[in-house]
Amino acid sequence: MKKIQLFYLEYCPHCKKTRADLDVLLKEDRFKGLAIEMIEESVQKELADQYDYYYVPCFYVDDIKVKEGALSLQDVEEVLMMASDHVF
Repeated sequence: MKKIQLFYLEYCPHCKKTRADLDVLLKEDRFKGLAIEMIEESVQKELADQYDYYYVPCFYVDDIKVKEGALSLQDVEEVLMMASDHVF
């Protein structure tokens, strides 16, 4: 499995939706065992500043930016599939 990082802001409505979508998807058997490093950029500013992104939420898989900005449930699912080596 690959490393997943989610950069977000607590007060961001798009981030809240993405985190809710994650909660739903991570309950599915195909995604069991996936771990996501949650990085709240206003709290972990020094870490967030080391990455090149403009919008939150922003996903990295194995240190490669894969999705950024307002995300659909399908976008979040694609990130999880990339990280779990599922083909889509």
